[in-house]
Amino acid sequence: MNAAVNNRRGLSLIELIVTVVILSVLGMLVLPLTQMTAKRSKELELRRDLREIRTALDEYKKGYDEAVKQGKKQNVADKSGYPETLELLVEGDDFGGLSKEKKKYLRRIMPDPFHKATAKPDSADKEGKVAKEMWGLRSYKDKPESTQWGGEDVFDVYSLSEETAIDGTKYKDW
Repeated sequence: MNAAVNNRRGLSLIELIVTVVILSVLGMLVLPLTQMTAKRSKELELRRDLREIRTALDEYKKGYDEAVKQGKKQNVADKSGYPETLELLVEGDDFGGLSKEKKKYLRRIMPDPFHKATAKPDSADKEGKVAKEMWGLRSYKDKPESTQWGGEDVFDVYSLSEETAIDGTKYKDW
């Protein structure tokens, strides 16, 4: 009886193969779930960033309109009241003395999680090159589906990514 117990110390080849098959099937099930979870979290980040930037654009416009209403700024015929660049939301504006100091609308310009810009977000230039590489921009006079920025102001932002979202829409259409 002691000799029979000594022969069963290791695993048989069939037991090893079954174990490897079970682990590989589990791995094949888990990998797509983790990829979907990562994509879903990037989509949430994109939605949040778009909402934050668009809200800041609207708040800037309200500040401009208030300055015009109070006579601190002159209403110019071809000026929409939206910022000329996204960087202006970070730098701030006092609207001709409406407030004692510049009111800032964003702490920083968040990068699009699905589009890799070639420039770093902290290295902004005067023409807004960084923002143009990070986000698609539309001015007030541009058509809603336009992909070319008119350059007068920043009325809207959109993703430059050509990828398709989980729900089947394109990120650039959000």
